[in-house]
Amino acid sequence: MDVDKALIGEHIRVLRLRQNRTIAEIAQKCKFSKSLLSKIENGKIVPSVGALVKIASALGTSVSALIESSADTQTVFTLKETSHKSIIRTEKGLYLYPFATEHKDNKMQPFLHTLRKGEVKPQVDSHQGQEFIFVLKGVLKFRVGRVEYILNEGDSVYFNSIEKHEGVPMSEVVEYLDIFA
Repeated sequence: MDVDKALIGEHIRVLRLRQNRTIAEIAQKCKFSKSLLSKIENGKIVPSVGALVKIASALGTSVSALIESSADTQTVFTLKETSHKSIIRTEKGLYLYPFATEHKDNKMQPFLHTLRKGEVKPQVDSHQGQEFIFVLKGVLKFRVGRVEYILNEGDSVYFNSIEKHEGVPMSEVVEYLDIFA
């Protein structure tokens, strides 16, 4: 499956219209500008994971419903070659791949994140749920609330994602698995 920003925006727009809700209403609930939500819906930018969580909450759905295909799948197998072809870039310079978007009724959403030093714009997230970060490659400086962690390959952090959090690459490239529920 090739998830792209136009498809994500289309799913958001369709769901919003099915609920007879305006861009202004959803944007206000998410604490976004109408312009930002419009750009997301029109496929001009890819929202961050935190923004997807806020949009899903405002629409009363899951993040996977915003990015999934229409298949009714309960088991999802992803080949490495497939995931690397479907990586998308957010407006903040973050590269990500959402795993298992075809799965219905997800209780969690795993993402592969890639950060490249010098490309990532500062981004502090805060959203409902819990999150687990596992570093696969490189060194990541990750702040949760007021506490800063240096995560090397194999290190992880689990936290309540309502706390403000952000990651900054310390090495040239950082890859990590981000799972939130």
